[in-house]
Amino acid sequence: MNADTNEMTFGDDKAIYIQSLGAAETVTGSKHLLRTPGLTIMVDCGLYQGIKSVREKNWQPLTVKASAIDALIITHAHLDHCGYIPLLIKNGYRGKIYMSEPTRDLTELILRDSAKLQEEDARKANERGYTKHAPALPLYTIADVEASLRYFVPVDAEKNYVLNDRVNFRFSVAGHIPGACSLLINCYGRKIVFSGDIGRPHSELLPAPVHSESADFVVMESTYGDRLHDKDDPADELAFLINDTIFRRGNILIPTFAVGRAQEIMHMLYRLKKQKRIPPAIPVFLDSPMAASASRDLLQYPDWITIPEKECAQMFSGITINEDYTGTEKIIKQKGSKIILAASGMLTGGRVLEYLKHYITDSKNTILIIGFQAEGTRGRALLNQTHEIKIHGHYYPSLARVEEIGGLSAHADQGELIGWLKKFKILPPRVYLVHGEPCAQEALRVKIKDELNIKATILKEGKKEFLFAVTDSPSPQTAAVLT
Repeated sequence: MNADTNEMTFGDDKAIYIQSLGAAETVTGSKHLLRTPGLTIMVDCGLYQGIKSVREKNWQPLTVKASAIDALIITHAHLDHCGYIPLLIKNGYRGKIYMSEPTRDLTELILRDSAKLQEEDARKANERGYTKHAPALPLYTIADVEASLRYFVPVDAEKNYVLNDRVNFRFSVAGHIPGACSLLINCYGRKIVFSGDIGRPHSELLPAPVHSESADFVVMESTYGDRLHDKDDPADELAFLINDTIFRRGNILIPTFAVGRAQEIMHMLYRLKKQKRIPPAIPVFLDSPMAASASRDLLQYPDWITIPEKECAQMFSGITINEDYTGTEKIIKQKGSKIILAASGMLTGGRVLEYLKHYITDSKNTILIIGFQAEGTRGRALLNQTHEIKIHGHYYPSLARVEEIGGLSAHADQGELIGWLKKFKILPPRVYLVHGEPCAQEALRVKIKDELNIKATILKEGKKEFLFAVTDSPSPQTAAVLT
């Protein structure tokens, strides 16, 4: 440890280590280091989200110099996996950033939106005086995002790419969201798999997750490690809740993650309307510029989705896309029942809060939760049946009906996570659990041990875990060289 910089430095020993700098015993801030004698690789580079004490970690320096990282590989384009990239560049990282082609486009979209929101929040805090800082500053700016884009390197799935003479990597489709991948790193003769976020075996739009045939070590997400999703058809549940809310003359507010969930819900609503299982005339609004852009990007990558291109284009029919805040006000004032999809999915910010202010106080309305809600978020508070919600400094009584459809989650549940492991032709001898809250991780650790007889370890933030010692004999590479 460098006493002056408080940064971890690594010696050139003959061993391979894994170290988590984020998403260790929590579901946000994914950053995992694979340290080898000649190369230090970071897998994912995400922001922390949730309660204030967790978000404040984004402002703390990493315990490794950004310039000491040789390669960065991004599994998918969610903020908790890619949102720290501009800071890493700002702090001195100058290596390549590898990701799938859809992830490249979606990551740019998400980073621009993240920077814009941070700049707006800092400006509002300074103008209205509710900041302890003089002045309040954004975590990073749009200019910082622009500076990071030049390091992006899109790569194909199911192709090997060389990082050096002892290390290469390959992506495999993970489901979860378009472009999401699991990662196999062939490292000094051993195979290390990083699961990324594992999608569902049966998705509205996405293929089932796949991975390599074997692995010596698996670094695996555990978001729903202690839970089984409802096996009922989520379309049936969605139709029932929509129809019942319309009967009560209420509105349906669906907080959505702009990338992934929004597109799946749009397709499901299109399908329900076409089948006349919900009123075809019910207005549907997508109030998220980022979700609208992500939806358009989806059309550019038909190989990453399972529905025909024509159907993908048709699912936009009957949906009004709102681009600006003045439109938000008009939608809220519009009389009659309506369905609103708005970001953010955990109700931490964005336009969904404007709708929540108006709809949470009326028992006729339904707030429909469809994705994981991290500790400390408004979404988690609603699921925990809180009596009031604080938004922009004011408290609003929670009178609306709050419902959850677990079957619409983008994350595999406990049974599906175990099933994902079982698909290795030879079970991996070691599993390291990340991206999960402590209770979920412990439940999954025990389940993996009892059902598969695999030793599973829960990674602790900052703690290096020894994987194996290396030999001096190089192994030939037969992959494409990335230059």
